[in-house]
Amino acid sequence: MSATIRSVEAFAFRVPLATPVETSFGRMTDRPAVFVRVEDEDAIAGFGEAWCNFPSVGAEHRVRLIRDILAPLAIGRRIDEPGSLFDHLTAKTAVLAVQSGEHGPLAQAIAGIDTAVWDLHARRAGLPLWRMLGGTPAAGGEGAAIPVYASGINPTGSGEMAARALKAGHRAFKLKVGFGADRDRANLHEIRREIGDLPLAVDANQAWNPAEATEAAPRLAEFGLAWLEEPIRADHPWDAWRSVKAASPVPLAGGENIAGEAAFAAAFEAGILAVIQPDLAKWGGLTASSRVARAALAAGRRFCPHYLGGGIGLLASAHLLAGIGGDGLLEIDVNPNPLRDLACGPVAAVSEGRVTLGDEPGLGIVPDLDAFATWRTL
Repeated sequence: MSATIRSVEAFAFRVPLATPVETSFGRMTDRPAVFVRVEDEDAIAGFGEAWCNFPSVGAEHRVRLIRDILAPLAIGRRIDEPGSLFDHLTAKTAVLAVQSGEHGPLAQAIAGIDTAVWDLHARRAGLPLWRMLGGTPAAGGEGAAIPVYASGINPTGSGEMAARALKAGHRAFKLKVGFGADRDRANLHEIRREIGDLPLAVDANQAWNPAEATEAAPRLAEFGLAWLEEPIRADHPWDAWRSVKAASPVPLAGGENIAGEAAFAAAFEAGILAVIQPDLAKWGGLTASSRVARAALAAGRRFCPHYLGGGIGLLASAHLLAGIGGDGLLEIDVNPNPLRDLACGPVAAVSEGRVTLGDEPGLGIVPDLDAFATWRTL
């Protein structure tokens, strides 16, 4: 079902934080989001989100890329299938990305537009996005139910955060590590006391060099972890990752910092990562992320979409997982964030470790952007 793009809009928002979000490489003192709205000639609109967590000026920069560079390339273009605009924008900005060194920001801006175009097409077709992506409802039921896990558990107050997430309906969890062996170990013990034998993963956020990772990984064995995420820098050669895998009793995970289908293909061939985690707002949108996800399942990997942002991208990630299938889990950050809660629709309702998507067209909700006016910066 074809559509002609009439307008492309982008909006930047920031919510100040009382308690910063901590990672091994930095802190977030506010929660940003870039929401994208694409409208066709029939005034049907779709919504997407572009990753913008870092650096601290990232949100406003992505908005300007969308408004000044990408929107003129998209407006007036007729789209016969949703992935064609992703390929067009990527090709038209390839030289600019090299010249400017802005591969990441441009990819993130394109990803937000791509997700909005998929939402628009699904709304035109009268289908929920997860169905358009190939998903089928559970036997005898309506909608699509997917498992989730509580992410963003900080190194400070880890046990309390896990306990709150457990009470809120989560049945799987992920802790941030990379803050020193003693602190990491204490936090893991504290969380295990709160959640018992429920699934638990850890994310080092690229904290260690290969030697440090090979030393740290064996110490994690006693905690029965589902995976160890990004123990070393994502751009280290696969031989370095192979040494960590050899030392690790825990399966390795990564993908949020891999960009390009060729790079993911190389990751599959290397055979290091058991869990593949593309972030649709950071690279690829739904077009390329869905291709990577299908390739991951075909290669025998577990597909668990990465996400840490606002609600539109989180909801799109839920539709992606429901559409692709497999035994993966959806990542849900459990730190306070109204930019997530006011725009993620049914993903806000976690029950016994699952969320259920409905049969409404597209993402299933129309985000009320006026509700975010207080936090808008551009």
